[in-house]
Amino acid sequence: MEAYNESLSYDKAFYAQDIAGSIAWARANKNVGILTEKEFNEIERGFSIVRKEWDTDSFQIKPGVDERLWLRDQLQTLQAHLTSLLRIIISRASTETSFLMPGYTHLQRAQPVRWSHFLLSYGFFFAADHQRLAHVLKGLNRCPLGAGALSGNVFNVDREAIARELGFDGICWNSMNAVSDRDFLLETMAWGSRFMGHVSRLSTDFILYSAQEFNFVRLADAYSTGSSLMPQKKNPDALELLRGKSGQMHGIVAGFTATMNAIPSCYNKDMQEGTQAILQTCHLLSTSTQILTGVLSTLSLLPEKMSAALEPNMLATELADHLVRRGVPFRETHHLAGRVVALAEQRGIRMDELSLEELRGVDVRFGDEVVEECFDHGRAVEKR
Repeated sequence: MEAYNESLSYDKAFYAQDIAGSIAWARANKNVGILTEKEFNEIERGFSIVRKEWDTDSFQIKPGVDERLWLRDQLQTLQAHLTSLLRIIISRASTETSFLMPGYTHLQRAQPVRWSHFLLSYGFFFAADHQRLAHVLKGLNRCPLGAGALSGNVFNVDREAIARELGFDGICWNSMNAVSDRDFLLETMAWGSRFMGHVSRLSTDFILYSAQEFNFVRLADAYSTGSSLMPQKKNPDALELLRGKSGQMHGIVAGFTATMNAIPSCYNKDMQEGTQAILQTCHLLSTSTQILTGVLSTLSLLPEKMSAALEPNMLATELADHLVRRGVPFRETHHLAGRVVALAEQRGIRMDELSLEELRGVDVRFGDEVVEECFDHGRAVEKR
């Protein structure tokens, strides 16, 4: 039972925050006369020694935890990693604007787009994640110290002074809520699940784009491996692991959500499971963000392969828009553009090889400029 009950093996990650909280609590007791100045100084000196022993891994372990302080530090570090990722995306998108590639829906070639447009689509996902992470940080940055076991304390300590000393924005107002609240853990895990969902989607796109069937991008050797059997292969291990870690993150949040479901009020031992879950969460998110940043910062592009994948049929919408500009309703032009695609397939030629006369055989309202206006991928992108 002792082994089953213990949590020290992972609680020890919080030693610095627990020491800071203990000093703040001792100071509050000194300020209301429970401790003398001398007693407080001795306590503070003792904790200074303890901290040095912890730092050198020589301390004889005693349990202690302050998840809010620790998690705040972790999420601030994660914010910095996410900022670095965004800077890489923005830097590449701003300097790699000339490369055209197919844009895909349903994994089918749809319309021509810029590589930078594609890359920034994920940039906006991650920018929104950055904003949501700031909201998670704001929600957890409330100090629970002074709540006691559930009903508060009787020594009139200044809880707001403790909160200021520890860098909190304020206090947890209700003591029963303070000891039972683990929403800040769940919100962090839920944030991580959404973020890793975006990471997984980008990873899948790059896995596809690095395959020989696409060959748009090439991963650096540091983020890929060769096959144990087939020397010609270059496997996108880093991206596949990122995609796999996404599933692990979804499992963590689902597991702890189930743990917290239907727990009665105030503290229950079930909540101990949140400590290990949040340690796993922060490690997974931090390492994944750094790996993805490394992949993006070292990724090589093959713009000639991107350009070669552009095909005339991707410009069918341009034909429809051409007729719209000449006053034809889109519900009609969509059908007419489809007829042009079918005609080219029937003739066994590319759509841009159809003559003006053949186009007007589909509909006489095609203008003299239709070929020049519609059958140019670069021009199609510039219009948008």
